[in-house]
Amino acid sequence: MQTPYDFGAETGRPIVYVRAVKVADLPEDVREQAMGNETLYAVHSAEGERLALVRDRRLAFVLARQNDMEPVTVH
Repeated sequence: MQTPYDFGAETGRPIVYVRAVKVADLPEDVREQAMGNETLYAVHSAEGERLALVRDRRLAFVLARQNDMEPVTVH
């Protein structure tokens, strides 16, 4: 079955992926900087490179948009 689907207008901005990361799973030097947080949010490029770690999901989306990127959530 080949049904065309309109995904909307392309933004022309690169897609980045936002996902929750447990601080306990991060390297020790990063854990020390987590300031008591148990979960951080990672922003990844389409190729899987971690671009940033921030304290909450909303901030991850703001950061991506401020840098002309289109954030989407992954699990």
